[in-house]
Amino acid sequence: MTTANIPENHAGSILTIDLAAIAENYEILKTRLGTVECGAVVKANGYGLGAGEVGRTLSNAGCRKFFVAHLEEGIQLRPFVGDAEIHILNGLIPGTGDTYREHRLIPVLGSLREVGAWQVYTKDAALPCDVHVDTGMLRLGLPPDELRQIANDPDLISGLDIKNIMSHLASADELHNPQSGSQLKAFKQVRSVLPMGAASLANSSGVFRGDPYHFDLGRPGVALYGVNPLPDTVNPMRPTIELKARIIQLRDARPGDTVGYGANFKVKTHSKIATLAVGYADGFLRSLSGKAFGYIGEHRVPLVGRVSMDLITFDVSHVPVKLCHVGAWVELIGANHSVDDLAREAGTIGYEVLTNLGARYHRVYKN
Repeated sequence: MTTANIPENHAGSILTIDLAAIAENYEILKTRLGTVECGAVVKANGYGLGAGEVGRTLSNAGCRKFFVAHLEEGIQLRPFVGDAEIHILNGLIPGTGDTYREHRLIPVLGSLREVGAWQVYTKDAALPCDVHVDTGMLRLGLPPDELRQIANDPDLISGLDIKNIMSHLASADELHNPQSGSQLKAFKQVRSVLPMGAASLANSSGVFRGDPYHFDLGRPGVALYGVNPLPDTVNPMRPTIELKARIIQLRDARPGDTVGYGANFKVKTHSKIATLAVGYADGFLRSLSGKAFGYIGEHRVPLVGRVSMDLITFDVSHVPVKLCHVGAWVELIGANHSVDDLAREAGTIGYEVLTNLGARYHRVYKN
């Protein structure tokens, strides 16, 4: 689960991950949930930060229920979280029952086909599972017609050791979107048909929607990693990463000079251009071309020209010479410029920024 680390003196960029901040975010979410249990979603390699390190940190903080997307993610996470539960959100792949058993993994069953397959596999010895019901997202989960079939014939789901009945909120981060209320109502109806096990609906944003959405188990993900679960409000979470890149060349530019591929940025006045050793191969999205900002100390510097595979360029004309030299570091994500800031500049969301963090960074884990 750990991304292979690049030696610091070989790296053009450094990604620092604050595990203590992740643990603190878990405590913030637990406090919001009150007496309701708080799980943790660590899929996509812990949202890009390293599922092993994140999983171990959250396990030490008391988390006993982890959620990943893929079966292989669960296998790789197991050594880091001891005997904690690991739930596989993407469901049951045919023919993999022995793997679930061997690694003590719990499938989240999302169709009557999966339910039937698990019934057959566990007929001689019950093994735990979850059941996911679709309440309006039209991705995974039992659709309404299959829920009606169960209501008419409860034997369709008999004999299972069901730990959780769950669904997933589609618009919880949009406080005035009525969909969440509709999904809450639908999920309560689900519980009238499937009252067994614990009930789980709240994702990161759902945790902040209050008691009606909490039920028995919260499943926060992106909020653990510092992304704001309540856009357009003050972020209640602690930042968890810093990304900085090294200046590897400084160039003097004259009016009329162009920068980067396509010559789409033309210099208007005498300028100083810094080239940094990071690019879209490192997850610094190409959509940031001409839109992103970095910081050298307290000095905000604009990205000029296109993001290329390995390099980006900033106008550092107004930065004092003593701060701006070959080998100096530029903050791309950090105290001055959050993950959410960078995501807005890229026209995307913090999830995409985090999960694209590349393998060429020197990674530093802080406790």
